Amino acid sequence: MHGTVRTSFDVECRPLAALGDIVEPWQALIARAVEPNAFYEPAFAFAGAPVFGRDARALLVWSKSPEKRLLGLFPARVARQCGVGPRLLGGWIHPFSLLGTPLVDRGHADAVIAAWLDHVAHEPALPNVVLLPTLSLEGPFCAALDRVLARRALTHTDFGLHQRALLAPGDDRADYLTQAMGAKHRKELPRRRRRLAELGPVSHEVPAAEPEIADAFEQFLELEARGWKGHRGTAAMNSEARLGFFREAVTGLAREGKTRVDVLRVGDKVIATSIALRSGDALFGWKMAYDEDYKKFSPGALLMLDLTKDVLADDSLARVDSCAAADHPLINHLWNGRHAVADRLLTVGADRGAAFGTACVLERARRRAIDGAKAVRDKLRH
Repeated sequence: MHGTVRTSFDVECRPLAALGDIVEPWQALIARAVEPNAFYEPAFAFAGAPVFGRDARALLVWSKSPEKRLLGLFPARVARQCGVGPRLLGGWIHPFSLLGTPLVDRGHADAVIAAWLDHVAHEPALPNVVLLPTLSLEGPFCAALDRVLARRALTHTDFGLHQRALLAPGDDRADYLTQAMGAKHRKELPRRRRRLAELGPVSHEVPAAEPEIADAFEQFLELEARGWKGHRGTAAMNSEARLGFFREAVTGLAREGKTRVDVLRVGDKVIATSIALRSGDALFGWKMAYDEDYKKFSPGALLMLDLTKDVLADDSLARVDSCAAADHPLINHLWNGRHAVADRLLTVGADRGAAFGTACVLERARRRAIDGAKAVRDKLRH
């Protein structure tokens, strides 16, 4: 994986965990990225690499002149679908990385994507079929990718298409909640807050200093462990490796001012916390936990309503990706924006139809197997 295509760009491949010497150009690329992605921030990626990044790599696109600059970062991993069939060059995400959009310089998006595709097509060690996971199909990265694929007549298919909630108020921030929320929820949430206030003063806090963020994060971990995730064994505290990753990612991003922890209290008691990660002018919803003893007051919804009001008052934030499942019963009632997300399978060469067709068949089979396993799991739980 060391070949280089002779263009106006240099493309190289490095292990993801070995990118420590390019953090500065990586951060500079993030500031210029056509589409922000908090899950490809260095602090988050480095924290996840030892736990979830076995064999993960990054294809780096550099400019040759007038000065060498990092213009593209495409995390990737080579694997076979279901352990059989042709190899795929897949993007790198994991269960806690909820967006797979690569980082590409906004001033050179089409050219950088083309250079990346050229490198993949000409590097013998790389597969000619690529799976880009969890792309925002309506974002500027995908628009540039669509243009490049169309010019080259390259085939692609999207899998797992769904809509997830998005807060993108634009210029209409003052009236956003009136327009986004139905009349029922506009009345019901204030009523539940008033009932909650009968138990003690209700307060919403967003700690700013690192020690306070760390304390609030520990409160989140305790709430999560006491809730349904703890009972099912999927809370962070149920796994030493997962807990280490959570702490490193949150504290690493907090040092850069990119971790937001929201806390809802009744008196001195924390009853809900949420964690969002920031990159550029975007926030990404990541985690939430609440005290199930207060479930009838909808503490998660009250906390998200407070967060929404904060975002609407902050002109430096253009959007918040909920990173939630489609038809999420909480956030879909607060935010009226949606954006399409899917996994994109594509071929880098027009002559690769057979391998691409096989990859499509295997991808459909893999997804049917996953859906079947989930159905069995849910049935057993009930």
